[in-house]
Amino acid sequence: MRKSHPVRRVVLATAATVSAVVLLLSLKPSSDPGGAEAAGAVPQQTSAAQESPQGGAAAAGQTTVTGDAAQTQYGAVQVRLTVSGGKITKAEAVQAPSGGTSTQKTELAVPKLNQAAVARSSADIDSVSGATYTSTGYKQSLQSALDKVKAAQGAGASQEAGASQEAGAGTSPGAGASPGAGAAQVRTLTGAAAQTQYGPVQVRITVSGGKITKAEAVQAPSGGTSTQKTELAVPKLNQAAVARSSADIDSVSGATYTSTGYKQSLQSALDQAGG
Repeated sequence: MRKSHPVRRVVLATAATVSAVVLLLSLKPSSDPGGAEAAGAVPQQTSAAQESPQGGAAAAGQTTVTGDAAQTQYGAVQVRLTVSGGKITKAEAVQAPSGGTSTQKTELAVPKLNQAAVARSSADIDSVSGATYTSTGYKQSLQSALDKVKAAQGAGASQEAGASQEAGAGTSPGAGASPGAGAAQVRTLTGAAAQTQYGPVQVRITVSGGKITKAEAVQAPSGGTSTQKTELAVPKLNQAAVARSSADIDSVSGATYTSTGYKQSLQSALDQAGG
């Protein structure tokens, strides 16, 4: 036993040394402060990167909608709204009576009506004294714009509900995605009214899947020969808008002014659609 005792000590010492080396190697990465900070930095940067798109999405949630033009005894009134978070953040009249005393009344009334619309975020605003017709038309167009916002929000909610049901039911992505995507892309947009020598022209379009599926003129010149030209030109312009899904359409012979105004308003509506 005494002769083997030194050998045993050497073996034990060697084993202890190997164990210590293994232990040090296993502890080194976790004890390296620089390595720990580097490892922790990646999730932090990823998290920050994820927050940026969310912030962008909130900004993208801001919507600009133009209400239908309301006809009054002294001219059309049309309101454009910017809505964010369910609140009106900006209101402006893109059309209002002008000429003679109408200009003075418009300059007096419209700023007050804009402020009231933003303050109340509804069409339940008081008329401005001395500008009853303008105020009434303003509120009608304002309500039209708010109705469009609600319709768009309702369509979005329906889409989300449908997507949740499809996910819960475990339907195939190909079968479930198409109807939801199609419904989400259906939008009705009204372009800004384009003023022509014979009266305003304003176009409303329905867009689905990046294509115009319906086009109509909600305003067009009327009275005398203008009515005849409108009846001749507008149906052709509507068909061309749907066929080409763009404002790059030919003017109708004999209705140049109406055609030009139509294309301007059509382009305005397409700009709202992002196309």
